[in-house]
Amino acid sequence: MAFALEMRGITKSFPGVRALKGVDFELEAGEVHALVGENGAGKSTLMKILSGLYTADEGEIRLHGKPITTTGIRSMLDAGVSVIYQELNLVRHLSVAENIFLGREPLLAGSLIDWSKMDKDVKKLLEPFGIDLNPRAKIYTLGPAYQQVVEIVKALSLNSEIIVMDEPTAALTGNEVERLFDIIRSLKASGVSVIYISHRLEELAKVADRVTIIRDGQKIITKAIAELKTDEIIRHMVGRSLDEQYPKMTIPVGREVLRVENLTKQGVCQDVSFHVNQGEIVGFTGLVGAGRTEIMQLLFGHTQADSGQVFIDGVKTHIRSPRDAVKMGIGLIPEERKQQGLVLGLSVLDNASLTVLDLFSRFGVLLGRSLQAKVKSMVDKMDIKTPSLKQQVLHLSGGNQQKVVLAKWFLRDCRLYIFDEPTRGIDVGAKVEIYKLMQNLAKEGAAVIMVSSELLEVMNMSDRIEVVFSGAIVAEFKRDEADSERVMEYALGLHSQTSIKLQVEGHQDGA
Repeated sequence: MAFALEMRGITKSFPGVRALKGVDFELEAGEVHALVGENGAGKSTLMKILSGLYTADEGEIRLHGKPITTTGIRSMLDAGVSVIYQELNLVRHLSVAENIFLGREPLLAGSLIDWSKMDKDVKKLLEPFGIDLNPRAKIYTLGPAYQQVVEIVKALSLNSEIIVMDEPTAALTGNEVERLFDIIRSLKASGVSVIYISHRLEELAKVADRVTIIRDGQKIITKAIAELKTDEIIRHMVGRSLDEQYPKMTIPVGREVLRVENLTKQGVCQDVSFHVNQGEIVGFTGLVGAGRTEIMQLLFGHTQADSGQVFIDGVKTHIRSPRDAVKMGIGLIPEERKQQGLVLGLSVLDNASLTVLDLFSRFGVLLGRSLQAKVKSMVDKMDIKTPSLKQQVLHLSGGNQQKVVLAKWFLRDCRLYIFDEPTRGIDVGAKVEIYKLMQNLAKEGAAVIMVSSELLEVMNMSDRIEVVFSGAIVAEFKRDEADSERVMEYALGLHSQTSIKLQVEGHQDGA
């Protein structure tokens, strides 16, 4: 069989680590091939070699049976290979058409942009997907799903025959995910091959034909997706059986740490009221855009509420800035770790130290040795895989980057931790570690809020579940009374809307 893509014996080393060891990978024409593995397993390195960003130390790449002799990003794009990264590579303040044809704009008389032709070309590229998107719309006005479509169309405009999608559904809701799957099926039907990278294993059976699993820089197995169950995929990924994906402990509930009463901000939320106790994990769920993150930003002082009250340990407080929140013992692990939680160009030591510099300084002088010892102890405790504390966090895997964000707050020893999408974009093994860290915080007396779009995560890790719709908490479920269908009904707004929280207990009528 002549494959669309063959990667043979791919080996790549970096200082102190061998990222890939003789990896083979094949992709058929018109195939959706899933590539999975834990963070740090080598998936990204393999795809960066395919894209031309890295050069392999050993091995060969063949496209349609012909060896690639010239690598580099431009060469691979010209050869028909495009990569759509998790962090979309779009210019937010340019239009759809300008992004798609950036640097390749059709010209009139050799100097003026032919806007009419560019608009027509965009519409023609969108036709197979049945999507009516204004070519002049600015990227920042589009939702995540449509931004994803723009990236795909940009790849098709380059006549790409192979498209790599890295965590394409990470920021999408249920309906948007299904729309993306329809687009992928259209690509497949037109003969385009797709390499699909995702940590959401439940998606693979819906969209992929085959799956290749990588562990510790080596290919473990390639098999038809229909021949592998989810627990088998997990076992191959981590090299062991994960009997418990959601390690929930039974922890005694202590005193109230946080109480929020009628928190309101125009255009964001309305009359939001809830509480969190010591030892509790309170989950916040709802569709993307429901207002979950915005509520947490209000609590952390990023923005100011119009009205409402916040109590910490029973005392009414006024949080006017993140600095106030930190002083009151509140830590926020943000949804966008790379943009909001880390300074990518700084080291592990520098990033982990950001919240405790005031605790390790005397008269304006930093106590460097004490600080480094404290950070080293936390890095060891959390099993953050890094060559040294001097390593730039830019070069760590997603799971280890998330652990550095957590370490930053654990060092502060907060009384309330807000986790916003804590496991987005990280693998199954790293998720379990994050869950255990959250549980240990609760066990040690902290209160925990977990915002998540993954319903299974919320259902299995929360003691209580707050459902947010259109800026209001519309239902509250206790852990043993929650039902996924009922939770989703409220999240989708299928019940009559009210700004008053509904206490859902047992099998009450109307719940």
